[in-house]
Amino acid sequence: MATFLYKLGRLAFRRRHFVALIWVALLTLAGVGAASAPPAGTTSFSIPGTEAQKAFDLLEERFPGTSADGATARVVFKAPSGETMTAADNKATVEKTVADLADGSEVASVADPYTGNAVSEDGTIAYASVRYDVSGMELEDTTKDALEDAAQQARDAGLTVEVGGDALQAVPHTGATEVIGIAVAAVVLVITFGSLVAAGLPLLTALIGVGIGVSSITALASALELGSTTSILAMMIGLAVGIDYALFIVSRYRAELAEGREREEAAGRAVGTAGSAVVFAGLTVVIALVGLAVVNIPMLTKMGIAAAGTVAIAVLIALTMVPALLGYAGRRVKPTGAKSKLLGGGRKNDAEADGKPAKANLGTRWASFVVRRPLAVLLLGVIGLGAAAIPAASLELGLPDDGSQPTSTTQRRAYDLLSEGFGPGFNGPLMVVVDAKGSDAPQQVFTDVSNEIKGLEDVVAVTPPAPNKGGDTATITVIPDSKPSSVQTEDLVHAIRDAGGDIKADTGAETLVTGSTAMNIDVSEKLNDALLPYLVLVVGLAFLLLIVVFRSILVPLKAALGFLLSVMAALGAVVAVFQWGWLSGLMGVEETGPVMSMMPIFMVGVVFGLAMDYEVFLVTRMREAHVHGEKPNQAVVTGFRHGARVVTAAAVIMMAVFAGFIGSSEAMVKMIGFGLAIAVFFDAFVVRMAIVPAVLALLGKKAWWLPKWLDRALPNVDVEGEGLRTAQEQGSGPDEDREPART
Repeated sequence: MATFLYKLGRLAFRRRHFVALIWVALLTLAGVGAASAPPAGTTSFSIPGTEAQKAFDLLEERFPGTSADGATARVVFKAPSGETMTAADNKATVEKTVADLADGSEVASVADPYTGNAVSEDGTIAYASVRYDVSGMELEDTTKDALEDAAQQARDAGLTVEVGGDALQAVPHTGATEVIGIAVAAVVLVITFGSLVAAGLPLLTALIGVGIGVSSITALASALELGSTTSILAMMIGLAVGIDYALFIVSRYRAELAEGREREEAAGRAVGTAGSAVVFAGLTVVIALVGLAVVNIPMLTKMGIAAAGTVAIAVLIALTMVPALLGYAGRRVKPTGAKSKLLGGGRKNDAEADGKPAKANLGTRWASFVVRRPLAVLLLGVIGLGAAAIPAASLELGLPDDGSQPTSTTQRRAYDLLSEGFGPGFNGPLMVVVDAKGSDAPQQVFTDVSNEIKGLEDVVAVTPPAPNKGGDTATITVIPDSKPSSVQTEDLVHAIRDAGGDIKADTGAETLVTGSTAMNIDVSEKLNDALLPYLVLVVGLAFLLLIVVFRSILVPLKAALGFLLSVMAALGAVVAVFQWGWLSGLMGVEETGPVMSMMPIFMVGVVFGLAMDYEVFLVTRMREAHVHGEKPNQAVVTGFRHGARVVTAAAVIMMAVFAGFIGSSEAMVKMIGFGLAIAVFFDAFVVRMAIVPAVLALLGKKAWWLPKWLDRALPNVDVEGEGLRTAQEQGSGPDEDREPART
């Protein structure tokens, strides 16, 4: 592989005009496609194989034309202090608002509070339910404006009016902190390279890669039903890995220049060595993201594949466009240790002036300390991560609803008003669908199911059964006594389903529970069930891949165990902030509650891929030194001398990019941004920088042991570039087609 990538790097350097033209053309094509594509339509949130989804599909079949997936809005009214909603003036205002709402072209139905028993017992709060023909993302702006105008007119009449539901949902934004994250990345790159030009290359290539990826997602959003969150997550991951991959190529290029090589040769060797690590690191990220398909939740699968595509683009750009831009930069990219004049280049330090050897860098000093005290460093790192992981034992999973919105939003204020007037469970009604098609007495079955539910705990109200035109299926709305995300509501859902099992045995009628609350519960359970198989699949495939890369059994095993430590510690931090409320004000978390259901499995996928990035980039340098004759402990120090500074810069950049998304208005994006940023911190600075060298120092030569039969069976991918070095030592050019020597 190293020889092939070496040739690719030199070709891109020589044919830089052609390479740059291709990538610019792809960016333009993707941009035009995004600009001309129709707006994204409805984002289907289906969960195949769950009872909630089965019930939803049954509603579509038995109640045609009811727009079961249409947007909804609850316009909540509160009377002024000392008045009630039944007062003549207030009632007239509400009825006028209902009439105005009913005039909308996309409105399917509007329920009058006074005819639909939607006034609280004390008479101070009422609500009107509005159902639309299309989903919230498909609503015309004029329809949303009409909803807001009707609410404002009622406010002008003296009422407190808030609007809940998904009719006013907005596309999430990330805020200015995303730009701050990129600015931090730029500063780190300048400090790392000592050159504005060298620092600008990774930023430029990463932005081009993300531009192509996100524009492609936007262009395909309508056809593939991709949500707005999909492009945000692809941007988040694409920016982070795009900068990091280019950073490693440019860093190796400068190191090759420092050894006296010509620029084209240095570009070829940089792509042949660091580029090999980029390919395998990117492959682990892609495996982890595409592996999300095993969960069998279409939305999560699409998110993973879209992000994986952006990562693949980042790898291709690092291997081709980076050497092409290095060709354009020429002598403006300095060898390692040299700085541009603007940043203090051209001045010798005191040690150089006196002819003394340069002082060992921080990475060398740290690695030397770790190999002297490996057991103490290992214990300290493991205990520290274990302590950070303790909150994960209290992990509660759920999906965000209007109750998790900031208190500044009208959706959250409507949620609070409904809780005040009708009880906390009113915001999470359960819809029970009774399929009595095979029963001789459907009406009696509907009544029996309704009576059975009324006798369960935590039930406040049960509406009369509402049969369809055929009379064989009915819906029953159940109002729990507890809020939607509570354990009590989850227990109620299971209790209704258990009761339905008995009814089916007696009558043959099937009872199903659906609605957003039941759907959230099913999502959480499905994700929990899929976590272990997903871990086995992703970690297993990556373990095999790392055996090929490192030609070792214990090094990949240590990498996998270290990842589990870092991801558990990161989950503990997420629980502490978003569930317990620690530092919630600093993170902009206005409402604590259950952790998003897909957070654990998404973090496992993304963090594993990123963790293997640092493992590959850092440990391949150690293996390279070991293969070339250094003793195990010295190889660890050599690996840190060449790689620690760059890996540290890459980790800081990735943390800055992820942390930039904490400013998002979307709770899911905010949580993922924080979780990935803290996971990178734990994995890069505790696991890879402390635990990994400590374990390698304790294992010594055993770390690189591989059974001879397996060594013969494995393909030799030559990640360390041994084939290039062998060709040079034998006096032939690497361009010759020769099989690289086995390491």
